[in-house]
Amino acid sequence: MLHKMRQDQESPARVLFLDHTAKIGGGEIALLNLVRHLDTRFTQPIVLLFAEGQLAERLRLYADTYVLPLENSVATAPKDRLGWRSLLQLKAVWLVLRQIWRVARFARRLRVDIIHTHSLKSDVIGGLAARLAGIPVIWHVRDRIETDYLPVSVVRVFRFLSRIVPNFVIADSGAVLSTLRPNTVINHSAEAPTKLKKSRSCVVHEGCVVEDLRDPSRKSDGVARIGLIGRISPWKGQHIFIEAAALLSKHHPLAKFEIIGAPLFSERDYETSLHALCRKLKIEESIEFVGFVDDVRSRITELDIVVHASTIGEPFGQVIIEGMAEQKPIVATNGGGVPEIVVDGVTGILVPMGDAPRMSQAIDYLLRNPEIADQMGRLGRERVQAQFTIQKTARLVEGVYRRVLGYV
Repeated sequence: MLHKMRQDQESPARVLFLDHTAKIGGGEIALLNLVRHLDTRFTQPIVLLFAEGQLAERLRLYADTYVLPLENSVATAPKDRLGWRSLLQLKAVWLVLRQIWRVARFARRLRVDIIHTHSLKSDVIGGLAARLAGIPVIWHVRDRIETDYLPVSVVRVFRFLSRIVPNFVIADSGAVLSTLRPNTVINHSAEAPTKLKKSRSCVVHEGCVVEDLRDPSRKSDGVARIGLIGRISPWKGQHIFIEAAALLSKHHPLAKFEIIGAPLFSERDYETSLHALCRKLKIEESIEFVGFVDDVRSRITELDIVVHASTIGEPFGQVIIEGMAEQKPIVATNGGGVPEIVVDGVTGILVPMGDAPRMSQAIDYLLRNPEIADQMGRLGRERVQAQFTIQKTARLVEGVYRRVLGYV
């Protein structure tokens, strides 16, 4: 029986948020922040994950959170290793079909009004489950659907499914939406839902919590601290950051460079190669591998410059807006959704991807011109307050819910 379209606005809409993982990553932080800041007068969030973990523990503080376990071999398969071979394995197909049925049954039992998916795997499983249950589904896409990021077969299938499965697609940047639906006119905002009646997609940038500035625990000690934040992975460009640090250390011997983040198990060899690179360049004393940090904001407070070094286009750049919110100047690679965040020469400096000398020059410029760096930090914080708060993100997403439920 098809799910009956909700017509009244008397009670909150029951929205089922779906993610395949409970590990904390950029997309999962965005999901957690969104659930925390929804207006519960309109939206009743319910969360369904495919694994137990840190994300589930945190989400239970703000919403009813359930787990329908999915076999680890399917749930943890890396995006860049997906393809027809893995998709057509009989066991994997059976596990996915079973999960689709379980999600559909769960959603019907809880009488949800919308299913809102938050990862590529949950898009497919949740999308097909929603169709089976007759419930509207929204895909929240935070990955560039492009061949430099995913296998060709996955790109083709996902683009095709995006046209027939979801009732609506939210992308976290214009760069992401342009890869999902090439050669289409992109709506970059959901602020006016009435204008979206003929559209089935829009851009809603991620937001962060903007708090009062903290004083760094270290006062002015004459040591510049430059940090790169994110998972240790080849495409995140930690090797480029190290090469830039080696160039900078010749002119700024007291500067300290922090690599904040940890690798997944499959990327431990890359982390080992980074330590070897530091030894080769003889800058072991200047580089600190901080590891995973739960309170990223505290670490950002201690930095003078926040660097982003991805070697392929970043879908959005959550750590960039977090750095700007803490009034830090940004040096970032010019690709993906990053130019939608950083105003080059105003809130930071954009450099070509994979270019250590240009990154070094940009950092050197900020270190030699502290007044300009301070001004970029102030303007960056103002930009986040105007454009990238989690409150704005939540209101825009709620506008999409109203559109999908037929309220506007």
